[in-house]
Order: sequence, then C-alpha cells, then structure tokens
Amino acid sequence: MTRIWIGALAGLTLVAACMETTMPDHSDGHALYAQYCASCHGDSGTGDGPYARNMAKPPKNLTLIQVRHGNTFPRAKVMSIVDGYTRLDDDRPGMPEFGTLLEGELVPFDSGDGVQTPTPWKLVALVEYLESIQKTR
Repeated sequence: MTRIWIGALAGLTLVAACMETTMPDHSDGHALYAQYCASCHGDSGTGDGPYARNMAKPPKNLTLIQVRHGNTFPRAKVMSIVDGYTRLDDDRPGMPEFGTLLEGELVPFDSGDGVQTPTPWKLVALVEYLESIQKTR
C-alpha cells in the first residue's frame, strides 16, 4: 500500500511541476495582436486595418467569431487558424504564417475538449485575447 501512495505522490508532483508555468494574460495577447494582426484586422479587430483597403478579400471581423459560431467561441478552430494549421485551399490570399508565434515556453491550453495540451504561450495569449474581444448580438 505504501508503494501505491509513493507512486501516486510522485505522479502528482510531476504533473504539478509541468503545470507550474506562467500563463499569458490579456496584455500579452493584446501586444501580440497589435504586432501581428492589427495591420489587417484593425486595432479593434473589426477588419478595418490600414492594409485592409488594398486586399481583394477583406479581413474578417474578429469581434464576431463567437456570433458566427452560435455564440460559442470555437477555441480549437481559432487556434488552428492562428497557428497556421488551417490555410485556404485556393489561390486567394489568406493569413500569413507567423512562425515566431510557435517559439517559446509551452503552457497548457484547453481547446474545448477538456484536455490540457502543451501549446506555445504566444499562441495561447493571442487566442485568449481574441476570445476576450468577442461581441454578442
């Protein structure tokens, strides 16, 4: 019985050590948004950035992601767009790849399935910031 407790305690200690990371906050995400997204999507996320007027296909209004998905923020879908996994299949220009967002410390991220997945903190910060600017209709 003692071995079971020692094994369980060691496992919990290992999990706790993995989870002791500094989680990004909204100011981190806002700064990353300003650096990588605002030129197209605008300072407020409504798609009115300075480059938007020169684009054949206007950028999406990022404040309405949740509205477009039945008032539920699709964390996994947004993450896959931001991290570059999802790209347009045709020749229309889409979002650029942001390789530097994949760098840095990994933090736990729940994409909506209840599983904490190690994910680069910059991606988590950006997705959480986007979630924080959602409007409801």
